[in-house]
Amino acid sequence: MSAESRMQTTAGRLARAGFADGARAERLLDDLGPEAVGDLDLLGALVGAAEPDLALLSLARLTEQDPSVLGAMRAEEGLRARLLGVLGLSAALGEHLFRHPDDWRALSGEQAVRRPTGDELRAGLIAAVGADPADAEPVAGPDAAAAMDGLRAAYRARLLHLAARDVTGVTGLPEVTSELSDLAAAALEAGLAIARRDVPEAADARLAVIGMGKCGARELNYISDVDVVFVAEPREGVDETKALRAATRLAQGMMRACSASTPEGALWEVDAALRPEGKAGPLVRTLASHVTYYRRWAKTWEFQALLKARPIAGDLTLGGEYVSAVDEMVWQAAARENFVEDVQAMRRKVEANVRADQADRQIKLGPGGLRDIEFAVQLLQLVHGRADGLLRRRATLPALAALSRGGYVGRDDAKALAEAYTFLRQVEHLLQLHRLRRTHVVPDEVTELRRLGRAFGMTADPVGEFTTRWRRHAMEARRLHEKLFYRPLLQAVARLPGEEARLSTAAASARLSALGYADPAGALRHIAALTSGVSRRAAIQRTLLPVMLGWFADAPDPDAGLLGFRQVSDKLGTSPWYLRLLRDETAAAERMARILGTSRYATGLLLNAPEAVAMLGADAELVPRAKATLAAEADASVRRHAQDAEKAVASVRGLRRRELFRTAVAGLVGRLDIEDVGQALSELNDVTVQAALDAAIHKISCERRGELPTRFAVIAMGRLGGYECSYGSDADVMFVHAPLPGAADREAADAAHAVANELRRLLALPATDPPLLVDPDLRPEGRQGPLVRTLSSYAAYYRRWSSPWESQALLRARFSAGDAGLGAEFVEMIEPLRYPPGGIDEAAVREIRRLKARMEAERLPRGADPLLHTKLGRGGLSDVEWPAQLIQLRHAGEVPELRTTRTLAALRAAVGAGLLPAADEEVLAEAWRFASQIRDAIMLVRGRAGDSIPADLRERGMIARALGYPPDGSEDFLEDYLRATRRARAVAERVFYGA
Repeated sequence: MSAESRMQTTAGRLARAGFADGARAERLLDDLGPEAVGDLDLLGALVGAAEPDLALLSLARLTEQDPSVLGAMRAEEGLRARLLGVLGLSAALGEHLFRHPDDWRALSGEQAVRRPTGDELRAGLIAAVGADPADAEPVAGPDAAAAMDGLRAAYRARLLHLAARDVTGVTGLPEVTSELSDLAAAALEAGLAIARRDVPEAADARLAVIGMGKCGARELNYISDVDVVFVAEPREGVDETKALRAATRLAQGMMRACSASTPEGALWEVDAALRPEGKAGPLVRTLASHVTYYRRWAKTWEFQALLKARPIAGDLTLGGEYVSAVDEMVWQAAARENFVEDVQAMRRKVEANVRADQADRQIKLGPGGLRDIEFAVQLLQLVHGRADGLLRRRATLPALAALSRGGYVGRDDAKALAEAYTFLRQVEHLLQLHRLRRTHVVPDEVTELRRLGRAFGMTADPVGEFTTRWRRHAMEARRLHEKLFYRPLLQAVARLPGEEARLSTAAASARLSALGYADPAGALRHIAALTSGVSRRAAIQRTLLPVMLGWFADAPDPDAGLLGFRQVSDKLGTSPWYLRLLRDETAAAERMARILGTSRYATGLLLNAPEAVAMLGADAELVPRAKATLAAEADASVRRHAQDAEKAVASVRGLRRRELFRTAVAGLVGRLDIEDVGQALSELNDVTVQAALDAAIHKISCERRGELPTRFAVIAMGRLGGYECSYGSDADVMFVHAPLPGAADREAADAAHAVANELRRLLALPATDPPLLVDPDLRPEGRQGPLVRTLSSYAAYYRRWSSPWESQALLRARFSAGDAGLGAEFVEMIEPLRYPPGGIDEAAVREIRRLKARMEAERLPRGADPLLHTKLGRGGLSDVEWPAQLIQLRHAGEVPELRTTRTLAALRAAVGAGLLPAADEEVLAEAWRFASQIRDAIMLVRGRAGDSIPADLRERGMIARALGYPPDGSEDFLEDYLRATRRARAVAERVFYGA
């Protein structure tokens, strides 16, 4: 066989053994010596490495620097496994060995498997910067560059020693993370020694470094920011200001010593952003200043961060005093008034920090990531640790074990989550070891996935096995809110078979209270009613509720949501389609929880038409139905109950109830904007009025024993006419009739009045659904005038007596129901009145302005805040609608585009005609939309209409949530509204009043 053939054979054999590049592997082995290719022990160790090619390349480079390493590896199997295990995982540590070839010797002999103590780590790193470890406050040597490089080299040598024990299984995850934390603390001590050399006044202050986050909990990663807080006190006789200045310089110097880049690289960032006031606050504070801040101003997330606080460097006595001082405040955080809002804000912040393109591969912040588990464990500690001191642990795994022992988490659940957490942390370490870079994203390259899988001992299909195992653990972790928060609540009230531990009723109440339920005892009763028993319904509810309790907790009113769910379930619980919908359609169940926990109005609609829950399962069901379709269905109902007008209208009101629910849901979930909502509600009211009118006409015709002697039409006015109805709007209308040829005027008028009165009666009948009150007060002469007029009577009145306000009111007039031809004649008759050729004169303008000023002064309810009244308040609806209507009265005679009953359409047309600056239109439209949304939200949330933003903070917060603001966004909501209306008022003063 030729040499070339032998090379090809060897290269192929190496490739089959696990090397990605067999030819290069053969060349590198040849470079190691002729015996290397045939050294089965060496080859076996290389092939067993996570990435054989990387291990061989790094070994070849190390051998160039120190050839003796090969002999030592042949002589000692442990050294061979440890060294090649590290080199096959970490290119960065291989690079370190190339620069510091003697460091491999620490992986040989008994010292290689012995864990160093924290004192040993501290002494080694302090000595590396040229300081005396025996000194109470060591000072680094005079050579600054040597000290910085020495710290980094010594740190990485210790990292190498730890990684070798880690990859060979000598040291488990808890020992790895605690040693990394001790090593970080030692590096901070060495950094302080460097800082003292450069701060002559260092002796003026006592400085303690408090470890936070993973470092404080002794669960640090290989590469991670080290979170710290600094606390200082002056030495005896030293001015506090001077001492704090010295301590600040020391802290800054220590941070630079660790994070600055040198020829040996950098260690990691020292992050002090968790200090009081964050980056905006002073870097160093006294103990008293810390305590004052936490007592007065700290938020819940800051106490959550303090769960991990531990003195790690500097004056450990002072650090201990700090931890003792804040400890009790930490464990009272769950009793804080804003606890729930802060918890929800923290959950949102975690999710917001995930890049969309990395969400499914982010093992820290992504779905099913480490933060899911850590957050839940910490929150359970805050909730239950007030009364149970055994839960007061810093690290995640010990805290999870304590929660399990205390019965707050089921044993199987705790075991599964601990396994998921351990696996994800190990993946995190493997990712970071490769380049010693801070990363939490699982790669999508096959080569890197292969290295991860082989590091876990997966050899048959490392990529597939690793991916499957990772996804399984992530799925377990993602269910943590169900597992850690909600399922134990069921265990507290329902007899579930096979559970090893249940929450006590008191603990379940504490958890519900912490999640935002105002009446935990009532919530527990609802849970018991829904889940008790052995029926199929109870079994499905036990599956659904753990998730839905979380969705209710995220809603503005969790108690109302849970109560509403129980009531709907009581009505539909035996319906197979209902249980199947909630079980199989996650979107339907989540929407239902949100709607029930947000809107009393929608809940009331659903309780009276529970079958409407079916429309929650598909987006297509949340699109308002066409007016013609609704009209056809309503007409069929009226015909079906032709002999009973009350039943006919009750059937139509049932149709209206269902469509109101559809529109309310679509609006709350953001599928309709406020103009769409107004249009849908107005068209629905048109259909309802038409159906009630048909029923009334049929009834009056039967009573009169013949057809009506007159044509009859309903003219929509106000918000109905403008297609701007809200959920609480009345139907502002006028009634017009026209006697048939040959009919007596008196007979026709009597019939028309009978129809109008019957229409109003039918729509005002007591019922469980929201009423549609017909208001005819905008008719000529108001309540003093006749309820119904003929077309000619209207024409005569308007010709002789009409005032400017009536022309203004007619801008909204349109045909709504009844005889369409008569409606068109009425609209044609009023055209010159509302769109006068040449516009209105200045006297009419002054009259309209006086009327608006009078209305603001007299019609604003007593005690109402004019800044918060959405209709008549400053910058509210009237400040937008009246300027738009004044422009129409002045110019619509010449500008056809202004001839619309809609406010925003009129404003847009005014811009197009050059009558209003686009910037003014934008300001007015924003205020109109905002005020309209608030009016709808008030009705949806409270179940009753209102024009003023509530003064009650809880109600205001619920309205803000219904409008899409976060749980802590009530003040932002109010500020946004005041800003929008302030700008709108300024435009109205200029456009309407000419100011």
